[in-house]
Amino acid sequence: MSKSRILVVEDEKDILELVKYNLEKEGYLVSTAVSVEEAFKVLEKESPQLIVLDLMLPGIDGLEACRIIKQDPKTKNIPIIILTAKSEESDVIVGLQMGADDYVTKPFSPKVLLARIKAVVRRLTPKEIFDDGREIGGLKIDVAKHKVTYKNQLIELTTIEFNILEFLSRHPGRVFNRDQIMDRVWKEGRFIVDRAVDVHIRGLRKKMGKAAELVETVRGIGYRFKDLEDIHE
Repeated sequence: MSKSRILVVEDEKDILELVKYNLEKEGYLVSTAVSVEEAFKVLEKESPQLIVLDLMLPGIDGLEACRIIKQDPKTKNIPIIILTAKSEESDVIVGLQMGADDYVTKPFSPKVLLARIKAVVRRLTPKEIFDDGREIGGLKIDVAKHKVTYKNQLIELTTIEFNILEFLSRHPGRVFNRDQIMDRVWKEGRFIVDRAVDVHIRGLRKKMGKAAELVETVRGIGYRFKDLEDIHE
């Protein structure tokens, strides 16, 4: 099995070296950049499996970099873990809305960052695929190709949005609370922000258009994929 390559974008040299050392110790291949501009040059030559991205960077900041990466067809499917010294939930939520998969606040334990990275990388491995996909109410979820269409129209989703939809669709009619969704979708890499699941589901529904009605809110409890008996083709 080939080793996963990770791009670390961090302008503080001591933190950059600490993260690089711990990742290589775990067997990852590591590329580094001290600015967004340098990171883009790396992305022109390499295709990392994951990006660890600091928010506070000189020149183009991390949030803008996240937006650019997620809008580029060549890099949009690369998961991003944000590193931030900011404690405000609003900054983290903006990152999630732009497509980031997780975040870690500074100062952080290398063990915590490694756990988040392993959780994301694990989701990308083929062994987690339980079938090739399913089609419900005009919505087709192709697990092997990591692709979602509604009435033959492609729906562009982030990795987390896809995983939430794929998980809920496996259990139509069953209600899951936020903790259960985090346990099944993020596993070890939980968010600290209380309503992170809500942020991703809002983004998911917005992209699903008319198919958004398939993902239902059960007030005071959580979310469910619409019961098959209530779906009319």
